[in-house]
Amino acid sequence: MADCIFCKVASGEIPARIVRRTPEAVAFYDLQPQAPTHVLIVPTKHLGAIRDAKGPDLALLGRLLSFAAEVASELGLDPAGYRLVSNTGPDGGQSVFHLHFHVLGGRRMAWPPG
Repeated sequence: MADCIFCKVASGEIPARIVRRTPEAVAFYDLQPQAPTHVLIVPTKHLGAIRDAKGPDLALLGRLLSFAAEVASELGLDPAGYRLVSNTGPDGGQSVFHLHFHVLGGRRMAWPPG
């Protein structure tokens, strides 16, 4: 989508602190981190949210989760653990309507989360 900020980051039109990139996903540092390590995992294909993944996009969700786990491992988050979150819709806390996962680590996470 032409006006989607995450599409622009994924295409390189908007600069970001990239952690890792593949043809179908980009990991980059969040501009407003909520933990010492806060990385966003964004598919290069525009999908509004998890609920929009249908058919072949369902396999993409699996690859995005695997990509997120690899990024977390590369960032050294495996020993203590990390949180992986995807918000859906306004009540779910989604503010950018392009499917993305938050990888949060580097501190103990509270429960319940919000």
